Amino acid sequence: MSSPREPARSLSEAATALIHHPYEAPGGFQSVQPGVFKASTVIFENTAALRSREWKDKTGYTYGLHGTPTTFVLEERLATLEGGRQTLLVPSGLAAIALVGQSLLKAGEHLLLPDNVYGPSRDFARHELAQWGITTGFYDPMDPASLAAALTPATRLVWLEAAGSVTLEFPDLAGLLGVIRQHPQVVAALDNTWGAGLAFNPFEVGGGVDLTIHALTKYPSGGGDVLMGAVVTRDEALHLRLKLTHMRLGLGVGLNDVELVLRGLPSMALRYAAHDASTRQIAAWLQARPEVAQVLHPALPGSPGHAHWQASCSGAAGLVSVVFDGARLTSAQVDAFVDALRLFKIGYSWGGPLSLVMPYGLQGMRRFGPLAGQPGTLVRLAVGLEDTGALVADLAQAFDALG
Repeated sequence: MSSPREPARSLSEAATALIHHPYEAPGGFQSVQPGVFKASTVIFENTAALRSREWKDKTGYTYGLHGTPTTFVLEERLATLEGGRQTLLVPSGLAAIALVGQSLLKAGEHLLLPDNVYGPSRDFARHELAQWGITTGFYDPMDPASLAAALTPATRLVWLEAAGSVTLEFPDLAGLLGVIRQHPQVVAALDNTWGAGLAFNPFEVGGGVDLTIHALTKYPSGGGDVLMGAVVTRDEALHLRLKLTHMRLGLGVGLNDVELVLRGLPSMALRYAAHDASTRQIAAWLQARPEVAQVLHPALPGSPGHAHWQASCSGAAGLVSVVFDGARLTSAQVDAFVDALRLFKIGYSWGGPLSLVMPYGLQGMRRFGPLAGQPGTLVRLAVGLEDTGALVADLAQAFDALG
C-alpha cells in the first residue's frame, strides 16, 4: 500500500520559502578582500532599532544610500590615505566638486578658482553656480598676493589645484593657505587627484586644507574602468554639512565599483611610484627634442613651481605636458604627431595601465603666467605602466613621422 503523497507546493509557497529561508552562513569568515554587501533596503530587528538607528555616523545601517559595510570600509581607508577623518563617496570626481559647491555656497556668496583649475569645475561655476546667484573669481595660483587681492567679504570657498590641471604648475600651497587662514569664513578645498594622498599630506602642508576631493576614477581604481569620487574632511561639523547635502541629493555609488576601488588600493602606492619613475624619464628625454619648446612636470627644474613641489612632495604622479614650438610646428602637425602614436592612445582621464595622450589649444587657456595669451598647442601625456623604453620609442617614431 503506497503512502499518501504530500500535497504539491504552490509556486508562491516555494517563493516564500526561498525569500524567508532560515539558513545564515557562520560568522568569522576572513579573506584578503572585504566582502561586498549590496542593499537598498536594510532590515531592522524591531521598531526600537528602527527608531534608534542613526544614519549620520557609522554606528549602524539604515538604507543603502547611507552606507553598507563595504562602503564604510572604503570610506575609512580613504580617510586614512588622505590624512583626514571622514569620507563621502560620490559617483565621480566632478560630482565631488559639485557636492562641495552646492553644500557650501548660496546666493550672494563668492567662489575663487585658480587659473589652472580643472576645466569642468570652471564650467560648473560659470553655469550652475552662476544661475544660483553665486559669483566666481579667478586668481594666479603661483602668486599668493593674487589670491589675497581676489578675496572679498563674500568669499566663502577657495579651490586649490596641486598640480594645476593640464599645465601642471605646482603652487605655493603654504603661501596660499596662509592667505586663506586670515579669513576664517573661507573654506580651503583642494583637488587632490594628482597627489592621490601619496605625494603629500594635504591636511598637514601649510597648516592644512579643510577638505579634499579625489577622483577615485584615477589612481585608486587603477584600471580605467571605474567612475567614482570622494570628499575627505577632518572637521566633524564640515563633514556633517556636506553629508546632509549628500543625503538630500541622493548620491550613491555602485557596490561593485566600490569593490574594484578596494581591490586597487593595496597596489596604488606601487603603481603610483612606477608611473612617476617612468614619467620622469620621459620628461627628461622630451626636454632634448628640438620640436619641444617647454616640458611641464613639477619634478623638472625650471618647470613652474618646481621649488614648491620640492618642498612639499615625495612624488610626482604620471602626467607630463609638452608645449610645442609654434615656429616649427603647426597645430595640424601636432595633431599628426598625436595620431602617429601607437602605444599612447587618445583619450581623457589617466591613472590606469594604458598610456594616454590629449592635445589642447593654448590660446585662451591661461590668463596668468608665461602661457597667458600664448598661441600654439600643448600635448598632455598620461604615462601608463608599459615599458618606459617602448614608450620613448613610440614618441620618437611619432616625431620622426613629422619629417
